[in-house]
Formats: sequence, structure tokens, C-alpha cells
Amino acid sequence: MSDALLAFPDVERLVVDHLKNRAELAGVLVDNRPPGGFDGTQKAVLVSRSGGAWIDDRHLDQPLVDLEVYGPDKTTAHGVALAARAALLQVRDTSYGTAYVTDVAEEDGPRWLPDYNRPAGNRYLSTVRLSIRPS
Repeated sequence: MSDALLAFPDVERLVVDHLKNRAELAGVLVDNRPPGGFDGTQKAVLVSRSGGAWIDDRHLDQPLVDLEVYGPDKTTAHGVALAARAALLQVRDTSYGTAYVTDVAEEDGPRWLPDYNRPAGNRYLSTVRLSIRPS
């Protein structure tokens, strides 16, 4: 397949769309950017592609995706992080538009990481690697 024909899926949108309607994340904002006025005390999962690479000979995209999880207190943020973690691991063997997720691997599980730009917030950060075959 020619490089000019490759159409990479928006992995951030793939993850947001997978997580946002999950029952275990009801009442949690899930997006790839914080809403206006966000101070980190709301229950939220912010999704960002943080790296990864295309493996040409395997025709496989392996993006690294960060989940920044916030809550009004540390216990709530941790609970949301665990729910998001479990829900994202279930994206394996699903299709999204022209993409097929062949695997999900946790690179770094939820870890407490205060957000110094939002000192009232409580944040956990985790990173997963998706394996995606574009068609």
C-alpha cells in the first residue's frame, strides 16, 4: 500500500467515543480538551495522544494515549481512573470508522500526579498503547 493512501484514524476521538457513553463513566466528562473554566475538581477524563509510531512492515499504528483523570477528591479521581482503565482495555477487537483496534497494552497504570496548573484538582495519569490497523 502506498504511503499516500494511508488514512490514520483520530486516536483521541476513537478513545473519547469509546469511553464517553460507558455506564461505568456516567456523569464523567470525557473529551480530548478541558471545557472552559475547568479547574480540575470535576470528574473528567482528558484524552491525549502522547506519541507512538507507525510500523510500516506490519501496517500497524501504535499510538501512545494518555488519560488524565480528575475528580473533586483523590478517592473519587482514583475510582474514575480505575473505571476508565478497565473500559479502555475493552476497546480491543473493535472497529472505529476505517480502523480496527487489534490490541491494547497498558504502558503505565494510573499514578497520582498533582496538576500544578490546577491546584484544586486531583489527578491520576495513565498511558496505554493501542495497536490499530487502518484500512
